[in-house]
Amino acid sequence: MPEGDIVAVDFALTDRQRALKRNAREFAREVLRPAAEAADRIADPHEAFRAMKPVYEQAAAAGMTTMFLPAEYGGGGASNVDFLIAIEELCAVDPGFPTILLVNGLALMPVLWHGTDEQRERWLGYATGPRRSDFLAGWAVSERGGTANFDHPSPRAGIQLLAELDAATDEYVLTGEKHWPCNSGGWDLDGADMSVCIVRTDRSGGGTEALSAIIVERGTPGITYESIDKLAHRTCQNVTMTFRGARVPAANLLCPGDGDLLISRNFTWSGPIAAIASVGVARGAYDFALKWAKSYTGGGAGPIIEHQAVGHLLTDIAARIEAARYFCWKAAHYLDAHPDGGHAIGAMNKTFCGDLMQRVVFDCMRLVGVNALDTRFPLARLYRESVVFPLYDAGNLGMQRRRAWGVMADRGFSPDTFVDGDPLPFTKAMEGYGAGGVPGLP
Repeated sequence: MPEGDIVAVDFALTDRQRALKRNAREFAREVLRPAAEAADRIADPHEAFRAMKPVYEQAAAAGMTTMFLPAEYGGGGASNVDFLIAIEELCAVDPGFPTILLVNGLALMPVLWHGTDEQRERWLGYATGPRRSDFLAGWAVSERGGTANFDHPSPRAGIQLLAELDAATDEYVLTGEKHWPCNSGGWDLDGADMSVCIVRTDRSGGGTEALSAIIVERGTPGITYESIDKLAHRTCQNVTMTFRGARVPAANLLCPGDGDLLISRNFTWSGPIAAIASVGVARGAYDFALKWAKSYTGGGAGPIIEHQAVGHLLTDIAARIEAARYFCWKAAHYLDAHPDGGHAIGAMNKTFCGDLMQRVVFDCMRLVGVNALDTRFPLARLYRESVVFPLYDAGNLGMQRRRAWGVMADRGFSPDTFVDGDPLPFTKAMEGYGAGGVPGLP
């Protein structure tokens, strides 16, 4: 084949990416695993989270906690694909701890994309400062009852945390509640160093015109934090965040009137990360099941991998993991090329991998048999962890699939958009499908 006709599709890791994978795997096995296994057994949810602080500080020293930020702001300058390579290795051991890193990104990336020069200098510089090994950033969107319909046209639906401007003091007064924000409580339940909160800045407008984002600083009076006791992901923190007349400087406002677009862009950025996290959990289950099948006899003359049913099932499991991983790489690569696009492929990637991973974990348990229930082995915990992925990060039956639907309904979308790598910016016209009260297809 002539050199000019070679297809420019390459799944080979660079030497730097191989080193990143190797270092992340070593950190996961040597540092993260023992701490996560111990923390998962702590009954108090906040104490379980606090037990991970030494691991977090070591991750910060290794550059993991802000590796997604550009080098010009003190970050690691990692591409989306690079970040996925590291996250998979961590999640194969424990998916809760890497969620802390993901949420740092969900709070800091909006400042990078939409912040003023002053906001970028202050918050990105603060996050990457040499003495900030315990820096935490929170992302607060969800509210009690859920906010999948954040872009509903009614002011009585969606986001209800109200932010009203007090012109006399040039401050926004926040009243309401956030439920499930990660990291926002901080290590001591006095708040993360900063949390990006989606707020309603217009009482009368709908979700595509009345929402904004605002940076809430640690120690802001009028806010209380209560830890949520969870089934899984116990090594990261989720809280109920209650605002009772909390005052935040107007200078902390982001995306006035376009908070809806920020929500969509942020969950697009996180989609492939959540997807590769689910691949990591699936791989963790597969690693154990494969070793088990090669050594366990089940009372027979040889290891159970010699049985056709076991061999066929392992083949299917391995194929699903390989396919899911490459889908993640494709979605991340598209976002590296088109940072303000990819809303459909990011959503499809997250929902596909999250749903697929649950089947993989359960199939690994079927292969191992009743011993999979023994808490001395990892499958029982991985099964608990697996139920998180279709529910968090915008929810597979919530806004993730609905965002993809809105993109595909647009006249500019083509079935070849992603395979050809063509840009397709996300607009307000793509929002609202399935939220109620919105006209049908254009």
